[in-house]
Amino acid sequence: MVPYKSIIRGGLQPGKVIVAQGIINSQAKRIEFNLHHKFGIAFHYNPRFDTNMVVRNTFEDGKWRDMEEQSGPMPFKRGQPFLVTIFCSRDHYKVFVNGEETHTFNHRFTKLGEIDVLKVSGDMELTFVQP
Repeated sequence: MVPYKSIIRGGLQPGKVIVAQGIINSQAKRIEFNLHHKFGIAFHYNPRFDTNMVVRNTFEDGKWRDMEEQSGPMPFKRGQPFLVTIFCSRDHYKVFVNGEETHTFNHRFTKLGEIDVLKVSGDMELTFVQP
């Protein structure tokens, strides 16, 4: 069920893995995976089918921080199942889509233990989430 929201018990720490599984809608425009803390979004992972790009960023104090990172090709396909794994290391997040490493994003918000909410939204159906 999207939008989806879940507590990450104990917050993030190096070695923590978050898994989400589902199916992309056939007319999908965008999907989002966001790791939140009290004051914003530590990690915004936003595949955009309308531009065929994946955008990563951090949102703090009411604004997007620094430049967004974006790249193609799109690792998701409309109408297809997906498995997203977000691995938190000491320095960055590693994102795997369907078992393949697709993106890394250096921590801009470094108080990992304060990152305690996962939100997933967009044009998809979720079938499994392990926050």
